[in-house]
Amino acid sequence: MTPAADDPADRTDSAVEATDSSAEPAESTAEATDEPTEAPDESAEATDGPDESAEATDESTEAADSAAARIPPPEKRGETLFVEQGGSWWVVAIGPVLAGAVLAMDIVGPGRVHWLWISILGAIVTLFSVVQVYAARRHVGVELTEATLQQGTSLLPLSDIATVYPANNGSEHEKWESAPALGELAGVPRRRKGVGVKLVDGKLAQAWARDVDRFRQELTEAHLAARLGVRPRETGK
Repeated sequence: MTPAADDPADRTDSAVEATDSSAEPAESTAEATDEPTEAPDESAEATDGPDESAEATDESTEAADSAAARIPPPEKRGETLFVEQGGSWWVVAIGPVLAGAVLAMDIVGPGRVHWLWISILGAIVTLFSVVQVYAARRHVGVELTEATLQQGTSLLPLSDIATVYPANNGSEHEKWESAPALGELAGVPRRRKGVGVKLVDGKLAQAWARDVDRFRQELTEAHLAARLGVRPRETGK
């Protein structure tokens, strides 16, 4: 007895089911491919960070520009009240003097004179002295005029100073004694002492100089004159 032949309708239904089952992985694959398209949106949101940093940079630039705009030109800064150069050029003479002394001893002593090595020694010491003096004059120099205060390479209008504190002669520690120094240096330079100041933005800082007593007196008087609206005398600089 021969087996019954399959119903054509059954075969059609099974083919449709196979087609549907094969379509389901395609749909899941399409869904999987849709998910990565959301990643660029997230990365685009992440790229908003540089915009914020750019805005912060613009604000700092605007603040620096406004501070520079408040600084009067040299001819309107008035008389120079206090100056410390930070370093003296006579230090550069140490190299030639040292080389000359060694050369003199070499000439007087027995044997041949070492012209080359003595010249190299003098040149090295002289070059080192030039670099040291230049750095000291640039970063540790102080100049106070009737309108500005320069600490190193930083130039500050006296109108940006709200208060100049007196010397702390007591045993208690004042807050301004822990404040950062004015200028580009992190702290008060060596062999200098600080003068406490409060800036108009509320920050505490330390102005500094070697002759701190005279510097504090000149700074206090110049700041008082600036707060009272006394106009600096114009100079011919």
